[in-house]
Amino acid sequence: MKEAKYHLYLDDSEYSRVIHSLICLKNSLMEQGRYTDAVDEVLIKFTKARKKRIVVRYI
Repeated sequence: MKEAKYHLYLDDSEYSRVIHSLICLKNSLMEQGRYTDAVDEVLIKFTKARKKRIVVRYI
């Protein structure tokens, strides 16, 4: 079965908030002695994702 793809359209402040939140989650998991593999994968995918400029028009 094919996995569904999702697209996120974020501005610069939202992008930095997501990165900061993932890093905070990773740090808290490390303090608890739990695995951080899943957070690492998401963080890598998020930072390597292609950035695209779009124009949003409000009607």
